[in-house]
Amino acid sequence: MTTTTEAVTLEGLRDALGLLKDREQVAERLLESSAKHSFDPDKELDWEAPAEDGKWFWPPELLSLYDTPLWRKMPEEQRMDLARHEAAALASLGIWFEIILMQLLVRHIYDKSVTSAHVRYALTEIADECRHSMMFARMIKKAGAPTYPVTRAHHNLARVLKTISTTPGSFACTLLGEEILDWMQRLTFPDERVQPLVRGVTRIHVIEEARHVRYAREELRRQMVTAPRWERELTRLSSGEAARVFSLAFVNPKVYDNIGLNRHEALAQVKASAHRREVMQTGAKRLTDFLDDIGVMRGPGRRLWRSSGLLA
Repeated sequence: MTTTTEAVTLEGLRDALGLLKDREQVAERLLESSAKHSFDPDKELDWEAPAEDGKWFWPPELLSLYDTPLWRKMPEEQRMDLARHEAAALASLGIWFEIILMQLLVRHIYDKSVTSAHVRYALTEIADECRHSMMFARMIKKAGAPTYPVTRAHHNLARVLKTISTTPGSFACTLLGEEILDWMQRLTFPDERVQPLVRGVTRIHVIEEARHVRYAREELRRQMVTAPRWERELTRLSSGEAARVFSLAFVNPKVYDNIGLNRHEALAQVKASAHRREVMQTGAKRLTDFLDDIGVMRGPGRRLWRSSGLLA
């Protein structure tokens, strides 16, 4: 005779086995896609071609100052210089984030079976992120722009995040870093106003990043079902705080210094810009809808998301 407790235990075991099977099936499909659609940026892109006159390094509508009073006073040459420096700043932000992501992925797989498809795909993604970071760095150098590291406070705050992050928290932060930039890059690579090299870099990143987003979404969905309550609550808070930090890091004040603008005036206009707010919220909407659907956007964490400006 099976007791109620035994029945619950067996049901939980069946559910866990089903989730593990689903995890492996997703990873196998992603591995197949990686084998077919992965790129070597050193060979795929023409790094020797000069920049084309009259072409932007980033779509103007995605620039922080677009449609502000300051933008309307800037000459076209200065606007295009802003695009070159902001593209370098976003690439620098991407490298910083991908280095964090690689560390979180290594932590995630440390105790898991090295022969599983799930771990094999995590290692594949880490290899992708290594290439992406080198590609972004090479693009910055080719653009003749400086690197733009995040502030020391944010740099060190990330150390804390990497130390205390729960597994679902790690995947929520992964999606935060990937999906907004991915939305911007999907608008960039088909845009013929943009430099061919930048379009090529963003195209490669979008294609390969689609797999990373799928991997993170599926794992976060599983984690929000199976993780203990304290982990789910901490994930809600940590992802909200990460959203706040990330939204601030999206604008690097040194860009304004380097193109001859007053940084305080520029930052004030960015903060007041309805267009910029709409860009950031639109870029984040697919992510915030997903996080809301799986139960991440609740309680104090949701208030942090609102304060970040990424959630309407």
